[in-house]
Amino acid sequence: MSTPDDISIAVSSQKELTINDKSDGKITGRLMLAVFGAVLGSLQFGFNTGVINAPEGKIKDFMNETHIKRTGEQFSEDTVINLYSLLVAIFAVGGMIGGLIAGWWADFFGRKFGLILNTLPGIAAACLMFFSRHASSYEMVIAGRFLVGFNCGLYTGLTPLYLSEISTPNIRGALGTLHQFGVVIGILLSQVLGFPEVLGTGQNWHVLLGLCIIPCALQLLVMPFCPESPRYLLITKEQEEKALSSLRTLRGTSMVDADISEMKREQSNSRAEAKIGMLHLFKKKSLWMPLVISVIMHLSQQLSGINAIFYYSATLFKSAGVSEITAAHATSGIGAIMVVVSLITIPLMDIIGRRTLHLTGLAGMFIFSILITLSLVFQDQAKWVKIATIVVSLCFVVFFAIGPGSIPWMIVAELFSQGPRPAAMSISVLINWISNFAVGYLYPILQKAIGHYSFLPFTGFLAIFWVFLLKYLPETKNKTIEEISSQWERKPKEGYIATEDTGLVLFKTKSTL
Repeated sequence: MSTPDDISIAVSSQKELTINDKSDGKITGRLMLAVFGAVLGSLQFGFNTGVINAPEGKIKDFMNETHIKRTGEQFSEDTVINLYSLLVAIFAVGGMIGGLIAGWWADFFGRKFGLILNTLPGIAAACLMFFSRHASSYEMVIAGRFLVGFNCGLYTGLTPLYLSEISTPNIRGALGTLHQFGVVIGILLSQVLGFPEVLGTGQNWHVLLGLCIIPCALQLLVMPFCPESPRYLLITKEQEEKALSSLRTLRGTSMVDADISEMKREQSNSRAEAKIGMLHLFKKKSLWMPLVISVIMHLSQQLSGINAIFYYSATLFKSAGVSEITAAHATSGIGAIMVVVSLITIPLMDIIGRRTLHLTGLAGMFIFSILITLSLVFQDQAKWVKIATIVVSLCFVVFFAIGPGSIPWMIVAELFSQGPRPAAMSISVLINWISNFAVGYLYPILQKAIGHYSFLPFTGFLAIFWVFLLKYLPETKNKTIEEISSQWERKPKEGYIATEDTGLVLFKTKSTL
């Protein structure tokens, strides 16, 4: 029988061997092309998240004018608010559906072709929104927002999955961050193009919404020249020769034995555990903890209050007493800050680590969410307080971009092996979109009900998430998927605690036999 010391030595030797075999993470032209093609989906998601903010007043006027043409009567104020809330929130409903089937979509169509096929609903949505003004139909805008939500829901599952599977362990964090970088580039573009002096006018808002056709068209042109995920080809499809070819293309070398060996070990493990669907994910106890962590990570992103800033920042700033034009420009500052901070965090992801960055981001957001509330409550006491509202909101966004903006998207693909990964991605993305819908639809109602105190619920959520993740979130930097996923295999009477350096440390309860 093996002693605990023998097991420790064997585990340490295996870990050392695995680390020594890791690829050096060479950046090649084809890898860059594949990343660019995939991140166009992230840009599409970001653009459609932020695009609805600036033309809010113009779209409400269009809804009212359309109703007058049809009936000769105006909408009531409450009806306009509810219709616009539906228009904002229906994007998340489409996202829920897209996110729910993202895992199945990725396995059935493949990562690469799945991305290509997903451009079609995006193009259809762009056409609906662009022609809605000519057709005098606000229903077409709502339908277009639903369809582009479905398109973006698929992207939020497909893009991080593809990026994680084409990367090596020592650059996986950086490539995973590029998903969020594409999102914030899209948000910034939507905000700049939504300026009143650009396309955020009563005559051009439909053009602004229809511009989401561009990322889809570009992806349709680029992705056919990108390789399929080698991990998908080998582990899911069992096509070793195609996986080797894809790896050689991505790495720019024929020396890919270490990559293939690591994937074959994961393939062996996935054969032993079989493919796991969403329902089976809940039945396997060893997967409960990574699933709970994944869900909490996504909730910590969406229930942090960031979408209240994204969707309603212009309204928030105007309620603080600044002019409409100043509010629009301040909103673009949110996008600009996120781009800069996201760019800075790309190298930090594999140096400082996911755990530290995420917890730092949540802590900073907690502090500045309190300051946002205070600045709104005391805005009438002095003129400088109105400007302070904008400043603390921008600081809130900085801490979001440090970790919570990007890490939840990549962490799920890292915590699970190939078998349960698509199902875990689908569940996590679904939870993300449900939370997105809840904030998008309920925040205006919350703002109307409790006014300047509307950020306090987010403050409470941030505190809860920080405490939970401090205890349970492991560090995943510079580890292979096999190393990370093997941490969850444990005996029933054992448990885990999180540490910054080693991830999860096994401990035994007194009742362990």
